[in-house]
Amino acid sequence: MKQAFLEITMKVSGADRPKAGAIYAKYKPPFLATVPGAKSKDLLLREEDVQVLHSFDSQASAESYLESELFAKDVVRELTPYLMAPPEIRIYECQ
Repeated sequence: MKQAFLEITMKVSGADRPKAGAIYAKYKPPFLATVPGAKSKDLLLREEDVQVLHSFDSQASAESYLESELFAKDVVRELTPYLMAPPEIRIYECQ
């Protein structure tokens, strides 16, 4: 069974990490409930950055999420004020 992971790494100041975490918490339930192929979403708060790791049933589902209204108009819009640099976005497909 194939599976895909979407990793989004963001540079966020220490002072803004709680705000970024709140955005993650706000959008996790609708992500899991409405995004086709979504399996999980996890937040990694590290000293050097913030990562959100999403799992999907396929690479196509991960790519579709990046073009979705939930991601582009909601999540990105709310996170943008806290980003110190453009986020790094990677998709990994595994067997």
